[in-house]
Amino acid sequence: MTSPEWGYEQAAEALRGALTFGIHPSLHGIRALSEALGRPDDAFASVQITGTNGKSSVTRMTAALLEAHRMRVGAFLSPDLGRYSQRFEVAGQPVSDDDFARAIAAALEAESIARSVGSLTEPVTEFELLTAAALWLFRELSVDIAVLEVGMGGRWDATSVVGPAVSVITGVGLDHMEHLGSTREAIAQDKSHIIKPASAPVLGPGTIGLEDIFLARAESQGTHARVVREFGQPTPVAEDMTIRFRVLQHPIAPDGHTRIAVRGAHAEYGVIDVAAPAYQAPNVATAIAAAEAALGRALKPALVARTFGALAAPGRFEVLASDPWLVVDGAHNPQAAAVLADAVDDAWSFAAARPSIVLGVLADKDAAGIIAALAPVAGSFVCVQPPSPRALPASALAAIVAELTDVPCTTGDLAAAVTAERAAGHDVLVTGSLTTVAQVRQLLLGG
Repeated sequence: MTSPEWGYEQAAEALRGALTFGIHPSLHGIRALSEALGRPDDAFASVQITGTNGKSSVTRMTAALLEAHRMRVGAFLSPDLGRYSQRFEVAGQPVSDDDFARAIAAALEAESIARSVGSLTEPVTEFELLTAAALWLFRELSVDIAVLEVGMGGRWDATSVVGPAVSVITGVGLDHMEHLGSTREAIAQDKSHIIKPASAPVLGPGTIGLEDIFLARAESQGTHARVVREFGQPTPVAEDMTIRFRVLQHPIAPDGHTRIAVRGAHAEYGVIDVAAPAYQAPNVATAIAAAEAALGRALKPALVARTFGALAAPGRFEVLASDPWLVVDGAHNPQAAAVLADAVDDAWSFAAARPSIVLGVLADKDAAGIIAALAPVAGSFVCVQPPSPRALPASALAAIVAELTDVPCTTGDLAAAVTAERAAGHDVLVTGSLTTVAQVRQLLLGG
C-alpha cells in the first residue's frame, strides 16, 4: 500500500476532522480498516490492557519489561499529552513525525479502499483511525509484540480487533457510564470481552469483588486467569496462578521512591525500587504478571529491577520542578483522585505544607467526587478551565468546591495560576483532566 507524502500537521488535521463522528458501539469500522490494510496485527503478538485506572502505566511498564527481555515492542497509548505521535511508541520511544504521518495516511487510504468495495459505509472515528494506523506501523517497523491500551471499555473498543495473547484488566470503577453502564458489574461485563480464546487473562487488584464476571468469561473462552493480589489477600484462583506484592516503603517527598516486593507466577523478584508513588505498586505487579504471561516464563530479576529503576510515567505524579514543587497527575475520576490523595499524604506529610491544587475537570466527569477525594490534602484550590470543548467552566468547578469543602478556592487561567502560586512560595499539584496536565507540560517542557 502506498501513502501520500504527508507531514505531521496534515495527519493531525485529518484526525481532528474525524473527532465529530464520536464513538461506535461496533467493531465493523476497525475490521474494515484492518482488512484493507492486510490485517497487520497478524504479523505480531498482542497484549491488550483495559481498566478504569492504571492502564496507561501498566501499558508502559509491560512494554518496557518486554523490551528489556530482547523483544521489539510497539506500544499504543491513549490519550496523548499534547501530540498525537506520543500515542505510538516503538522500542521505548515515540515514533517520528514522519512515521506517524505515514501511518495516518495509510489508515485513511484503507478507509478509501474499504468504502470503494462497500465494506465501510459509516464515517470512522479518530480512535479507529489511530488504532488502524498503529497496527499498520507496528507491522512496518517489524515489532515482535504490541502492547495496546484500550481507549474505553473493551467489547467495542477499536483495539479489540486483535486476538490478544494476553488480556489485562487493571480494575473497574465508575467512569464512562453513559457508554459502558451505570454499575461496576455492567462495566466489568463490557471490559471482560477483551478475554478471548487462547488469551491469558490477568486480573489486577482493582477487580476485587468482580472476579466472578472475569473468571466466567475466561471459562467460556477456554482459558485460565492469573490474578494479582497483595500478600495476605484472598485469591479466587490457585496460589500458583496468583501474583503477590507488598509495599515495603512509601515515598516521603514528591520525588521519593517506593519499594515493592513482588512474587510472580514464575519467579520471585525481590525488592523493586521505583521513583513513583505507592499507588504504582499494583501496576508494577500487574505489568510483571502480563510480561510473564506474554513470554511464558520467568523474567530476569536484574532486568526487572533495571527497568523499573529507569521507568518514567509522563503525567502520573510527574515532577516538573522543585523549590517549590510542581507536580502533575492526570487523576480524572474519583477513584484516581483518591489514590492521588494518598500519594500527596505521603509526599507532603505535614498539613501546613500541603500543596495548592490547580484543578481542571471535563464536564462529563464526576467533579464532586474528585473534589471530595482531594479536599483533605489540599492547601487551597485554584479552579481552571481545561483547553477542551468538553471542559467544565472554572466558575462552575469553584462553586462545587465551595459547596463541598471549606478549602480556600479561587479561579484563574492555568498558566497564570501555576506561576502565581509558585511565585508565592506554594508547592503546586496540577490535576484533573489529562488536557490540563498536557497544557502544563507543554508550557514547561514544550511537549
